[in-house]
Parts: sequence; C-alpha cells; structure tokens
Amino acid sequence: MIVDIKLLQKSLGYEFVDTKLITEALTHKSFKKNYDNERLEFLGDAVLDLIVGEYLYKKFSKSDEGNLSKIRASLVNETGFDKLARYLNLGNYILLSNAEENNGGREKSSLLSNAFEAIMGAIYLEAGLKVVNDIAIDLIEKNHKEISLSSLFSDFKTLLQEITQARFGTTPDYIVVASRGPDHQKEFEVAVLIEDKEYARAVGKSKKIAQQEAAKTALKALKGDSSE
Repeated sequence: MIVDIKLLQKSLGYEFVDTKLITEALTHKSFKKNYDNERLEFLGDAVLDLIVGEYLYKKFSKSDEGNLSKIRASLVNETGFDKLARYLNLGNYILLSNAEENNGGREKSSLLSNAFEAIMGAIYLEAGLKVVNDIAIDLIEKNHKEISLSSLFSDFKTLLQEITQARFGTTPDYIVVASRGPDHQKEFEVAVLIEDKEYARAVGKSKKIAQQEAAKTALKALKGDSSE
C-alpha cells in the first residue's frame, strides 16, 4: 500500500525539494533497495534529542537537570515517536517488503518510531535546524495537552514493585527473552514475572524501555485480576 506523499507533506507542513530524501526516509530495510532509512533515523534521533532538550531548557527555567532529563526521556523515546508517527499516519507511507507488511509492519511501534526519526533527519538535512525544530515542537505540543514531569513521566517499574510487594510480598523479575537487530539498532523483548508467573512481555529499543512497557502492561493485568 503506497499513498501519495503529498498528503504526508501537507500534514508535516513541509514540502521536500529533494524527493529522494523523503523516499529514503520512508524506506524500510526490508524493501531491498540499495538504501534504507537507518542512517536518517540515526541522524533524526540526535537532532530530536537536541531540539527537545533546548525546548525543555527554555520552557522549564526553574527545573533541575534531573527533572529535565526525565521529561525529555518521556518524549524522546519509541513510545513518544510512535504517537507522533500515528498522528501523521506514517504507516500508510512506509515502503515495506510484502513479508514485513503481512507481518503487521505498518503497525509496529519500533518501525513507526524509526520512520518518524528518519523524516526529521531528512528535513534537517534539507532545511536546517530551525525548520525541523518548528515542525517537531508543533507536533509534540499538538499531541501532548500538558508537558510536565507529573503528566509525562510514569515510572511503571516502581509502581509495579510497590503493588507486588503489597499483594504478594515479593518483587517482579525482568527477563530478556530475545534481542534482535544489528548492534546500532537493537530491539529487546523483556518478560516480567511475578512469583515465577509471566504477566507481560514488551519490546523496546533498550532494555529499560522494554522493562517499563512490560511493567505497564503487567499493571493492567493485575488490575484485571483484582476486579474479578
């Protein structure tokens, strides 16, 4: 499924002069071209880290480094970028192999997040920091009604530990059950176990992200158990 990228450019509020750049940004490695979006993703990740860091530095003039780092970590991650990618309907535009598409590639958080980073990297290369800054911050503000430590940063691992200690008298165990991808683009699958029973699994670009997502899912499972 390939949709006219003019719709995507309209959503971004930016029209590429070099259409090869946006094509590369939308090309997943499974598409088997002599290029893919991994290099642009690498660049976009660094650019977004800087943009969001500066934005938070100016927005929260009285916050210390620790809180600023936590807020940035809540925005600059797979979950945050997946949310922005879905807002742009990026899944409709990514160039995938038939096998990856049949495997649900257009709905994979990691794939959508990577494509978003690549798009931002491509805009940075063509138009510079000011333009990509305005686009990225506009998207972030549209998709977050409130940007603050309390509204964005949820330490699901700590919350799960508190609940399991109270209910079971024990703490959760996090097990890495799989890791995939090259060293520069690893994905980790983590399972969370409570009293040797698996409650949830999640995948993330780091073990920490995967653990937080697994804990979040486990909390929902425990809530369901308690309501029965």
